[in-house]
Amino acid sequence: MDISAGIQASLPGRYASALFELASEAGTVTAVESDLAKLQDALGESDDLRSATTNPQLSRSEQGQAISAVAKHLGLTELTTNFLGVLASNRRLASLHGMIAAFRAIAAAQRGEVTATVTSAHPLSDTQLNELKGKLTAREGRTVMLSADVDPDLLGGLVVTIGSQRIDASIRTRLNSLAQAMKA
Repeated sequence: MDISAGIQASLPGRYASALFELASEAGTVTAVESDLAKLQDALGESDDLRSATTNPQLSRSEQGQAISAVAKHLGLTELTTNFLGVLASNRRLASLHGMIAAFRAIAAAQRGEVTATVTSAHPLSDTQLNELKGKLTAREGRTVMLSADVDPDLLGGLVVTIGSQRIDASIRTRLNSLAQAMKA
């Protein structure tokens, strides 16, 4: 398997790589990816859960019990639950967000996909997102997995990030460029 050296060099990347290898051997990559998405949503929604994963005052066993209860509540697979237990015992739950992102990147690379983030001033409709996804897929020559963010500070337009490439067609950037040109 070809995993980017940047991912493998980071602590979250090493854990994500190990999880991906185990999931590949078990044939459960999709299930683990789904588990991690549920977990990321739960982390985003619950301040208590975020605190339990990052609080250094909680002991390893307290973190382990908390994350085990969350895994049971979310209905996570055995592999994901065991992985979370290892993270708790190694005091690595604080890096969970990075591990989830690294796992997704590894899984997407294995499927021949590229991930793109589109940021707009207002939420885009499903039709607009599908049209943009189609154009980006044609441009990249690979399947593009699109995630959408909203940033009202853009005023209008879009900012699309694909890997290290950024396409900035926002009104904010155009106004900043115009202001710089007028200063000269």
